[in-house]
Amino acid sequence: MAPMVGLTHVVFRSLVKSYLPCEIKTLWPTEMLNSRRLPHERLGTTPQTIKADSENDLIPQILGNDELEIKNSIKKLEEWGAKAIDINMGCPVKKALVHNYGVALMGDSQYAKRITRFAVESSSLPVSVKIRAGLQNDPLFLSQFVEGLQEAGASWVCLHPRLAEQKRRGRADWQQIKFIKTFLKIPVVGNGDIQTCEDVFKMLNETGCDGVMIGRALTAKPWMFAKISKAVFPAIKIPVSLPESLEEEAYIYGEALKFFINESQKYFSEDQGLKRWRFFVKVSHPWLNFGHSLFAKSHKVSSYEQALEMLNTFFKAPGLKMSNYTDLKY
Repeated sequence: MAPMVGLTHVVFRSLVKSYLPCEIKTLWPTEMLNSRRLPHERLGTTPQTIKADSENDLIPQILGNDELEIKNSIKKLEEWGAKAIDINMGCPVKKALVHNYGVALMGDSQYAKRITRFAVESSSLPVSVKIRAGLQNDPLFLSQFVEGLQEAGASWVCLHPRLAEQKRRGRADWQQIKFIKTFLKIPVVGNGDIQTCEDVFKMLNETGCDGVMIGRALTAKPWMFAKISKAVFPAIKIPVSLPESLEEEAYIYGEALKFFINESQKYFSEDQGLKRWRFFVKVSHPWLNFGHSLFAKSHKVSSYEQALEMLNTFFKAPGLKMSNYTDLKY
């Protein structure tokens, strides 16, 4: 699961886990956490850092460029129970570029290496780095950049092979994942344009990467991890029935939205929960035919109860089905 602002919180993680058998283990992200604010927050009370009692496998992702702030953030996250630390060097939004963090750190390979080494030396946990292809298309620079991260002690690197200016537009260039895998000794995780289970195996086969990270498509199809697990381990028992058709996927997606509402009541205030649920619908609805209608209706409810009533009515309509692919640039 890719770390995603407004999405990879405790409710979404719980939703994805609800389809998985307990034998399947993976590492789970938080939302992106700002190292400027993190040292001053009470972790476990903010919506971004609330976790379930059973969650002992979280990898928080931190955003920042100041060594002291990063050090203090790591210390708090270790006390909070983090399993590893991920440094964001891939966020392409304008604010990140202005403040010289996120993908802006890819403009200075030596400083990025220094930040990574400092994080590694400040932590008793593994430290990973999530990056993009860079600020411009320059394979030599990319190779030098990731080699610097490896030399600094990064435990693994995750590459989303789009340039900063692309954001989510265009196609992810998987060949760049294959390229850095040829010379890095640390594990390489690939990310970008994964919308189906078949895409996961295609990326593994085409790039030789050690792992695959799934982003927004997982919001529309939160059972993808379970389907992948079943493909790899056919004898494994899945705790719920998985959809076999696009029509079944639409129905299960509706049930997932109800799960989201019910789970939100455990962790968030009604305002917090509905805000996150609406954003979840915004991100996931393009995979559903008539999803634009669902998105519009999500903004007309003002309580958990109304949201559940709306979903019960909406998903009784005939002809609903999911699509395998949609445009990811939204």
